[in-house]
Amino acid sequence: MKNIPNISFQSIEQSNDFECLNLTDLFARMPDIIDHNPTQPHRISFFALVLVTKGSGTHQIDLKTYNIQPGSVLKIAKGQVHAFQKNALYEGYIIIFTEDFVVNHFSKSSINMISHLYNYHITSPIFSNEAGNKIFLDQLILEVQNENNYAKENIVAALLNLYLLRLEREFNDTLAHNNSNHYAIFIRFKNLVEADYTSTRNVKDYATKLFISTKQLNQVVKEFTLNTAKNFIDDFVLLEIKRAMVSSNTSLKEIAFLVGFDELTNFTKFFKKHTNLTPKEFKTLL
Repeated sequence: MKNIPNISFQSIEQSNDFECLNLTDLFARMPDIIDHNPTQPHRISFFALVLVTKGSGTHQIDLKTYNIQPGSVLKIAKGQVHAFQKNALYEGYIIIFTEDFVVNHFSKSSINMISHLYNYHITSPIFSNEAGNKIFLDQLILEVQNENNYAKENIVAALLNLYLLRLEREFNDTLAHNNSNHYAIFIRFKNLVEADYTSTRNVKDYATKLFISTKQLNQVVKEFTLNTAKNFIDDFVLLEIKRAMVSSNTSLKEIAFLVGFDELTNFTKFFKKHTNLTPKEFKTLL
């Protein structure tokens, strides 16, 4: 199993933080990409949108395979692991942009509303929005190809911001913003899990840090994920384990230690409980 690199923003048009690429062109130059194989899982340090206009196929995000067709939108957040289909036949565009692009051009309120930027746990990464995609791509491509560069980046950012907000409004769980206090608690919980999961997987510990009861924490998490706080924690730990397995040659014992397990046997029991496979069996499937 080869190490999978963390891929930073690389533009073929010398752009600093935004690029819109035709997928047909991208697929054609994939064999010449030296630092990684796009058809193998790799972690990105930027944001990406894959918009499919023709054909069908699959795409992998965080080790899950999604079927795509005309109108499909795939949202890939910074830090997620994804892979293109081998010999893909579908057409469309991939839009990539950095965190700096978001911070410099999106308002704070927009960033908080667009969940997939930093809180991709809340919604599915795949949606269907054929009519909206066409309007957005027509306007975006027209602007990208415009030879007049005055305010070009600002206009591109405004188009992207508007598209993402409309996408969020149409497809995001309406509960996410019906109770702003609960939403704030959920985001704080999510951030705590990401920061502290290696030291504790105990719901009570997180509730204590949030100054709420475990019952209230479970109610809040269920509101946004339809699952318990314990399930959320375990799912995140499981995802980090799988990411570690596919992105390095690190031994299972080292991975167990890195994600907070003192004993390999406990690590194996945890993994098998949630996947019905031992870590070794899962590794053979990679």
